[in-house]
Amino acid sequence: MDLQRVPVRRALISVSDKTGIVELANALAARQIEIISTGGTAQLLRDAHISVRDVSEVTGFAEMMDGRVKTLHPKIHGGILGQRDVHAAIAKQHKIDWIDLVIVNLYPFAETIRKKEVTFADAIGNIDVGGPTMIRAAAKNMNWVGVVVDPMDYHDISTELAMHNGLSFTVRQQLASKAFAHTAQYDQLIHDYLASQNKPPKEQSPALFPSSLHLSLKKLTDLRYGENPHQAACAYQLPGDIAGILSAKQYQGKPLSYNNIVDADAAVSCVKEFAQPACVVVKHANPCGVAVAKDSYAAFERAFQADAQSAFGGIVALNQCCDKKIAEAITSVFIEVLIAPAYTADALALLANKPNLRVLELHVTPAASKQSLLKFIEGGVLAQDADAAVIQEQDLKVVTVLQPTKEDVAAILFAWPVLKQVKSNAIVIAKDNVTVGIGAGQVSRVDAVDIALKKAGVNAKDAILASDAFFPFRDSIDCLAGTGIRVVVQPGGSVRDQEVIDACNEHGIAMVLTGLRCFKH
Repeated sequence: MDLQRVPVRRALISVSDKTGIVELANALAARQIEIISTGGTAQLLRDAHISVRDVSEVTGFAEMMDGRVKTLHPKIHGGILGQRDVHAAIAKQHKIDWIDLVIVNLYPFAETIRKKEVTFADAIGNIDVGGPTMIRAAAKNMNWVGVVVDPMDYHDISTELAMHNGLSFTVRQQLASKAFAHTAQYDQLIHDYLASQNKPPKEQSPALFPSSLHLSLKKLTDLRYGENPHQAACAYQLPGDIAGILSAKQYQGKPLSYNNIVDADAAVSCVKEFAQPACVVVKHANPCGVAVAKDSYAAFERAFQADAQSAFGGIVALNQCCDKKIAEAITSVFIEVLIAPAYTADALALLANKPNLRVLELHVTPAASKQSLLKFIEGGVLAQDADAAVIQEQDLKVVTVLQPTKEDVAAILFAWPVLKQVKSNAIVIAKDNVTVGIGAGQVSRVDAVDIALKKAGVNAKDAILASDAFFPFRDSIDCLAGTGIRVVVQPGGSVRDQEVIDACNEHGIAMVLTGLRCFKH
């Protein structure tokens, strides 16, 4: 076993992502390192006037079966896997030359399956076989071989070779670790795709989740700290993510903090519940103001003013383009993060006057009904489907003497998607497509009611009150007497439902049951 620096005399390059590969190959060629390559990579290097030896020349076999078989040959894998101090005689007998550096990245499987019109055949065609085989072989033989899978490492490899004429064991070991993580992530993507194609309908089988779950995430960035300054933190990203907050484009401001990311994710989850122009203001992972309106400016004004005190230092998410008018309004208040699917040039120019404001661009897609949610607990992970349930007018069951008006029904249909995004116990008071009071995360439902009423104040008049679960006692309803609340909407299901309904009748309040709970913990 050799734990010292190994000189590099021969490199094999076969890359799908060709970013930076010409520059790296030039650096190798300048050090008289022989380059072996395949197909499109070889042609790219030749076009750059870099001397290349084709894999087919090394193996004595042309690429075949539409390129499926080209590097799977003893002349290649013997050159990568052979132990220099053990297998030298065998290599000489079979005329196998050692390969000291393997630079490979894989067919773009993640990019392929993200395409809307992708076919199953397209996906299967982009499963790389030769690439992962070479990567794993080189990583296994780290005592003698370096393996590079990430273009971000090219500069460091060039520098290492220039300074030391080889790669140290420490570097080779680090590269091998990264390589195995790379192939594990790639295999997980393929597994997840095939499993999603073969998932039985819910009514046919209770086996909605796989028998085993393998998470492969890539470290995106270190964070300054976690929820509190004494907690270290970083952010990991799922492969292929294009819709999450970690994939957002940041125009300005300091890097996102741990709490910024959590709150921004909550804001995006809420605003994508709405198709019409909407704005959500979040503080400590809970909405404090939500509105829909004829345009985004009106939605922002109403959402922010719904609870301006709580909105101070909060997160604002829009589901439509941020224009100059909205930017002017936002620069007049203090918020930490602004998220929108697009910005006009004059809006960005205005926002630049507040350099500490983090401005993010993220395409806000509708809520994904097939999404699974994971929660880490001590010793395990809980998985569940995302709450994609939608309440419609025909789902509402009136159980009181007083009937809700059309305006009340509209307020209910607006409030319920907001309620889904508020931590339990949750109460939302709303009217005219804006929240006027939110009581979040209370251990007692009546306390959540009290907080929502306090937030609403006089705006509770002619509003509806929505509860994420049933009322265990009539005390919450008694709190509504004289407040002006016209309708209460709740799932129902308590043994005291009739007692609660009677309280509504006594106070002249309509009650509507949805039959659907929307806890969020």
